[in-house]
Amino acid sequence: MAIYAIGDLQGCYDPFLCLLKAIRFNPDRDQLWLAGDLVNRGPKSLATLQHCYHLKDNLIAVLGNHDLHLLAVALGHTEPKAKDTFAGILGHKQADQLLEWLLECPLLHENQQWVMAHAGIYPGWNLTQARQHASEIEKVLRSPNLRSQFFNNMYGNEPSLWSEDLAGPERWRMITNSFTRMRLLDHSGHLDLLHKDSLDKAPPGMVPWFRWPNRVKLEKTVLFGHWAALEGNTETDSVIALDTGCVWGNKLTALCLNDRVMTSCNCN
Repeated sequence: MAIYAIGDLQGCYDPFLCLLKAIRFNPDRDQLWLAGDLVNRGPKSLATLQHCYHLKDNLIAVLGNHDLHLLAVALGHTEPKAKDTFAGILGHKQADQLLEWLLECPLLHENQQWVMAHAGIYPGWNLTQARQHASEIEKVLRSPNLRSQFFNNMYGNEPSLWSEDLAGPERWRMITNSFTRMRLLDHSGHLDLLHKDSLDKAPPGMVPWFRWPNRVKLEKTVLFGHWAALEGNTETDSVIALDTGCVWGNKLTALCLNDRVMTSCNCN
């Protein structure tokens, strides 16, 4: 069995099919790990989500910020944004089935050697803490009573610093932002959730989460997406960036976890 980890799809259905063909993916034998952001910005969010659902027995997708935004819109907690491209999912006859599956997706997925989260793992957490915090949000999302409170309070950039004293919606927001929106931190550990560009344009005093000076050393290799401007380059073998900017006309990339071979399909 081969396991392939794939970067952000964002509704890029045709490149997804192209990449599956290139890696000779066999759903009877192989497994896919998807780094989140299955939908939005690209042209075929519905077809992409449907195909992921079709492969669900051999596919694990961690939740990304665009996936959570789709859920918030679909469940009536916010309005779609002008740039959203997932309207085809809303009101579709299969929508309830697809959204229920998405709500069951984790924030963190791992095996003995690898761990995946959409934006990465907050550098002040060890793996035990990361698992606990991911599980906390997953339970909230799967609880009809707590889900509304979560989505009504999901948006926002504060708090920006992790503390075990955080509680309720503020705690949920900080955990969710760390798993799905994080890119840069200052040396005190405060998240900067505004910068989306390349590292050479980062604000003074800010470092990528995987180079934070006090980052807890993890015993597994971290896989993440979310940051297309990195172009897959973290300059370390222990943290691998999978988002290579397919939705922006670059390429979609798969990493074979068995042998670390990278395969890409151009998305132009």
